[in-house]
Amino acid sequence: MPYAAVSMSRPRWQRLTGSVMSGLVVAFLIFDGAIKLAPIAPVTETMVALGYSGDASLARGLGIMTLVIALLYAIPRTSVLGAILMTGLLGGAIATHLRVGSPLFTHMFFGVYLGLLAWGGLYLRSEALRRLIPLRGNH
Repeated sequence: MPYAAVSMSRPRWQRLTGSVMSGLVVAFLIFDGAIKLAPIAPVTETMVALGYSGDASLARGLGIMTLVIALLYAIPRTSVLGAILMTGLLGGAIATHLRVGSPLFTHMFFGVYLGLLAWGGLYLRSEALRRLIPLRGNH
């Protein structure tokens, strides 16, 4: 069945909710990636506070990687790959905040919140993902 036919079979609220959730994630990732491209003081200061070097090339590399992941997640054909790569990126962020003793609910769990929003949005948008990971049985 063609991709468009599958996407039209879902309820409108599901498509809309999934798109809004995914859009918020993409917007955050674009913002986060973009601010790392320019060597601005808050980015380098935060990286140093988290135990990384203040080298602008490291920040740029992270920014480019984040923007590529956002693009992969935003494109329907590559969205699952983007979500998997994003999960790795967020896991690294969570580990970094754990290592430096950041506040639990605001800093450390932010990656968890963003990951849940990303996978939840993708789950609502993707029939293939819902078939792969059914949340309820067909009893």
